[in-house]
Amino acid sequence: MELSLFNILDILGTIAFAISGALSAMNRRLDLFGIFIISFVTAIGGGTVRDILIGNTPVSWMQNTVYVYLIGIVTIFAIVFRNKLNYLKKSLFLFDTIGLGVFTITGVEVGIQNNLDPIISVALGAMTGTFGGVIRDILCNEIPVIFRKEIYATACLIGALAYVTLYDLGVNADVIYLVTSLTVISIRLVAVKYHLTMPSFYPVHPKSSKRRM
Repeated sequence: MELSLFNILDILGTIAFAISGALSAMNRRLDLFGIFIISFVTAIGGGTVRDILIGNTPVSWMQNTVYVYLIGIVTIFAIVFRNKLNYLKKSLFLFDTIGLGVFTITGVEVGIQNNLDPIISVALGAMTGTFGGVIRDILCNEIPVIFRKEIYATACLIGALAYVTLYDLGVNADVIYLVTSLTVISIRLVAVKYHLTMPSFYPVHPKSSKRRM
């Protein structure tokens, strides 16, 4: 089977999010079954939500079981080489960011292929990029990153907007894929490096203020 760049990106996103899920599960000290479950739902969560919304059923991973075997192999790889990944938080962030950038592309692309309005395609891109991480965090008993002040979904939205803009301008598809992924990944990296966050609407607790004085 000949692989297009779109298929390759989809596979890379699946691998990145599967590793992200496995690392998160191991960081929470889940058992072997738990690791596989978290890895699986992280990798297919966003795509599953997207496919259900557009009526593409059975969803992609049910129609193409290569993804199921791929996630299993990647999870085993993450478990075997867990000692090589000494900095779990850094590794988790890296793979989560890569998956975020790549899956944003696939979400927007699917929306365009289904002749949906550009704003809906942007929304599908953001959902595909973020919902796997949302499910992962909820199952690991954490507040999902998307619901915190971190610039996460915003990066997806900006990347998705860049995609539809370049598409309307007739830019080559490979260039669009590259620009979109780099946009999402760069925004996420810069935001974390320089501690950029979304504005908070909650007042600072008095005790926190005292500690700072």
